[in-house]
Amino acid sequence: MAYDESQIQVLEGLEAVRRRPGMYIGSTGPRGLHHLVYEVVDNSVDEHLAGQCDHIWVTLFEDGSCQVEDNGSGIPVGIHPTVGKPTLEVVLTMLHAGGKFGGTHYKVTGGLHGVGVSVVNALSEWLEAIVYRDGHIYRQRFARGHPVTGLEVLGTTEKRGTVIRFKPDPTIFEDTEFNYETLAQRLRELAYLNAGLTIDLEDRRTGKAVTYRFDGGLVAFVEQLNKNKDPLHPEPIAIRGQRQGIDVEVALQWTQGYVESLFSFANTIRTVEGGTHEAGFKAGLTRAVQEYGRRFGLLKNGETLTGEDIREGLTGIISVKLPEPQFEGQTKTKLGNSDVRGVVESLVADGLLAYLEQQPQVARAIVEKAIVAARAREAARKARELTRKKSALEVSPLPGKLTDCITKNPEEAELFIVEGESAGGSARNGRDRHTQAILPLRGKVLNVEKARLDRMLSHSEIRAIITALGTGIGEDFDLSKARYHKVLIMADADVDGAHIRTLLLTFFFRYMRELIEAGYLYIARPPLYEIIPKRGDRTPRYAYSDEERDEIIASLGGWDAVENPQRYKGLGEMDADQLWATTMDPARRSVYQVTIEDAIRADEIFTILMGEKVEPRRQFIEEHAHLVRNLDTIG
Repeated sequence: MAYDESQIQVLEGLEAVRRRPGMYIGSTGPRGLHHLVYEVVDNSVDEHLAGQCDHIWVTLFEDGSCQVEDNGSGIPVGIHPTVGKPTLEVVLTMLHAGGKFGGTHYKVTGGLHGVGVSVVNALSEWLEAIVYRDGHIYRQRFARGHPVTGLEVLGTTEKRGTVIRFKPDPTIFEDTEFNYETLAQRLRELAYLNAGLTIDLEDRRTGKAVTYRFDGGLVAFVEQLNKNKDPLHPEPIAIRGQRQGIDVEVALQWTQGYVESLFSFANTIRTVEGGTHEAGFKAGLTRAVQEYGRRFGLLKNGETLTGEDIREGLTGIISVKLPEPQFEGQTKTKLGNSDVRGVVESLVADGLLAYLEQQPQVARAIVEKAIVAARAREAARKARELTRKKSALEVSPLPGKLTDCITKNPEEAELFIVEGESAGGSARNGRDRHTQAILPLRGKVLNVEKARLDRMLSHSEIRAIITALGTGIGEDFDLSKARYHKVLIMADADVDGAHIRTLLLTFFFRYMRELIEAGYLYIARPPLYEIIPKRGDRTPRYAYSDEERDEIIASLGGWDAVENPQRYKGLGEMDADQLWATTMDPARRSVYQVTIEDAIRADEIFTILMGEKVEPRRQFIEEHAHLVRNLDTIG
């Protein structure tokens, strides 16, 4: 059936978008800003899924605007049969107006809710839409969601497709500058998920440009994720099938490492919180490996494998495409369709079992790795018990001793994980005893990127952190049991401190990612300098960078007006009052909240920085060394 005006259904208007933008794009910070681009791009990807588009161009302009162009069928422009306005205007000014509510043009869509481009319009200072359709060029302009021109016919053309150019509204967004790298990561991801689709990104502000096209699809995606790891078998395993109108595609490859890297998508939308497709994948995977191990005698004496054992070292991508996905919220972070689980489970179980039977050497390597993981899990069972809240603090004393806070309300409790015994002593003496707990760490933390679970849980400092938090880890992790809703990493503002922070961030990302996603993890920012005026008010001033030091000194009358600024070598040099005033007092401290903008890119970076291979780490340092301003400064 033709895609025309009759396919567009109107459900409601745009009234609430500008008043409550967070409901539609998640936030008015960087994440929400880039979500505007994703909404427009997702509509172009939907054209690709409908077989109408094979090329998308994304351009960032010097005036702060972004343009997304595709060579799809073009948004219909004729008069809408029920609204009496040009359909292009209807799509751009009415919430829930689109071809995805019962029309037949789109079988599978990512921009399911039909609000995408209208929300972008509502939250833009201005937006211009150009449509190449039926041999003509059409254009209409908008400002903050309202049309400022009618639909114009500019001429004739042989092209087809849609061009949306918009400039985010600075009265809505905290910052309106698009980040090239953030967009590049998402567009690369989309190209992997849509084999045969070409996506160009050009940044006219800097001259940067890149083209993505991956005919290998998800297999190429897994190869990219594992390029700095040691694969257990040479080629990723590809499984694809369709049942009940649901298209399932999976690519997976085990590595010699211990970390599980699993990423799921529904209609090309990254489902950060997983959902039924991810649950089905895990169940199918466990079923296939268990059955193979039993059938061919690799599992003996009643030996069993858990899903966690089987997924040790696994890198996997799950992509499902279905006609009517049920997402939790407009930002689409979790898939809820109940029928998807059974479809994915059966396809993965059947496909993987067939592969294992055809590749006995690979199958044996996978099962044997899982058996070793299971034995390590059993060896770690007692250590794991120490990490559960029911036994917290009643076993052996924690290294450096946790000094807990008085409150038992997690929402107001803070845990400072402090580098060093000396700083831990100052922090204990300077803290707010009611809300702030102190856990000093002795020495370097274990690099969990290169350690199996049993070794990790036998490491006293890691075990102390898990026990203090009370959440457990891995499949036992339970965010509701978190004893603190603010966990602050407090390390020296130098190279060693940066290493401590990276080791701790690796641990939290790999084993407590939900803690980060809940917004509980922070990095404290201690000062670099103490500056004391020679005259007048001699209250110390604190600077967190060389630039800030110079600004403070200038404001006090120059170098002759101050005593020689003290350069702190570490937290241990501060007494309790100084540490409280600069780094711990909620009214005066400066902290960074740790967020995950792109889990796939984060996974790659942790592999490079903390993994076994030295060469990728050297290349990373050489590539990014020019970005370093001051190695002794956070941020």
